[in-house]
Amino acid sequence: METNAPPADPAPGRRARSDILVDLVGIPENPVPPGAVPMRLSTEDGLGLRAARWRPSTPIERGTVCILQGRAEAIEKYFETIGELRRRGFSVVTFDWRGQGRSEREVKNPRKGHVRDFAHYLRDLEAVRAQVLEPFMPRPHFGLAHSMGGAIALFAAQQERLPFDRLVATTPMIDLCMVKAPKATALAARLLTLFGLGRNFVPSGGETSIATNPFSGNRLTSDPRRYARNAAAMAALGDGAIGDPTLAWLDAAYRLMARFVDPRFPREVRVPTLVVAAGADPICATPAIERFAARLKAGHAIVLPGALHEILMERDEIRDLFWAAFDAFVPGTPDRAFGRSAGQKGEGGLVDPAVAGGDDRAAAGG
Repeated sequence: METNAPPADPAPGRRARSDILVDLVGIPENPVPPGAVPMRLSTEDGLGLRAARWRPSTPIERGTVCILQGRAEAIEKYFETIGELRRRGFSVVTFDWRGQGRSEREVKNPRKGHVRDFAHYLRDLEAVRAQVLEPFMPRPHFGLAHSMGGAIALFAAQQERLPFDRLVATTPMIDLCMVKAPKATALAARLLTLFGLGRNFVPSGGETSIATNPFSGNRLTSDPRRYARNAAAMAALGDGAIGDPTLAWLDAAYRLMARFVDPRFPREVRVPTLVVAAGADPICATPAIERFAARLKAGHAIVLPGALHEILMERDEIRDLFWAAFDAFVPGTPDRAFGRSAGQKGEGGLVDPAVAGGDDRAAAGG
């Protein structure tokens, strides 16, 4: 375990966790990938984060992929993905966002998913850049971001604070389709937060992790084996597996999603981006994701038919399509002799040829 910065004094009311457990939790069906280096990071506002890094399992190194989790996830959920990236020749970095996994909380109940502003997540990303990516990880640096992590990554890119050369975002949280009355919900979350109730669970919310609910009727994946594995992994984390979000988190999420509606926002994202949406996503609105991606200056969207929300936790046939697209896009090469990969085949191509081939001029306005 490595500690890269001393923790600052916790703010009033914060649940101090200077003894954050950074060890990774493996179980027989979800072992820790070999060679892990767990780390404790410290953000500019004094929160402790759990992170980990790996070197590739191949002799040829192709750079580093940093995994940005979705809401209520943890490093352990991505052990399979970490292994797949390492076999592709990538070093890997991942971490728990503030308020989930084994990173520090800003509320006393560790099962609450809480943040006051999504801009605070950019502090976590900056800590990863300064304390892991820059000092330890080989370039180029790429981002692989899921759901909430995708929304944060796109926000960071628009703010010119994303530390990656390219970004792959799976089912980014551009808009939610699981809420029946989004305008009323957003207004209620805003008002209740302003009235001082922001640390409360959302209505009907509780401490149970969504990952441990029964498989039948779940919104995450159609793969029962991976669902059971993830449920066991999150159960083994104890309080690291958070439950529902707070009203403040929901308010912050709606305020960020409102920014994505502005047509100028995607045009200000200068990082080459591949957006991978799910054709049967019951959580994030795929049409909104497609509209957003269509306005990116150096980006493209594909939709994987039949996929539920968690593409990387889906059935093999869906994941194979994802990896074909990923391999065509990352790390990218200007050498046309590589030809069209499997990820570019099909009607219209899974990945835009200019983007897949490494032509990043569009990102610079070329």
